[in-house]
Amino acid sequence: MTRDIGLDVQPPTKECTDPNCPFHGSLSVRGQVLSGVVVSNKMDKTVVVQRTYVKKNIKYERYEKRKSKMQAHNPPCINAVEGAKVTIAECRPLSKTKSYVIVEVSK
Repeated sequence: MTRDIGLDVQPPTKECTDPNCPFHGSLSVRGQVLSGVVVSNKMDKTVVVQRTYVKKNIKYERYEKRKSKMQAHNPPCINAVEGAKVTIAECRPLSKTKSYVIVEVSK
C-alpha cells in the first residue's frame, strides 16, 4: 500500500517497513523540492546529494555556477546508488544533518 505524498513523482515499486519512508511510513514531506546527483552512498540509509545552481554576481553582472552537498535519507524501497539523479523533498529533521528524503530516482 503506497501513500500519496502530494508531489508529482512516481511511487516506488518495492515495499519497505521503514518508518521514515514517505510512501510506506509516517514521514510527511513539506517545503523545498530539489534535484541533484548522489555522490556517496556509503552510510546506512543516508546518501550525500550534490546539487548545482547558478547565482548572480552583482558586481560583475554575470552568473556563476555553485554547488552544495546535503545529506538525505535513502529509504530501502528506493535505494539510490552513486551517480543517480534524484529528487529530494524537505521533511522534519531526521538527525543532526538530515532534513531531506529521496522521493524519486530519475531514469
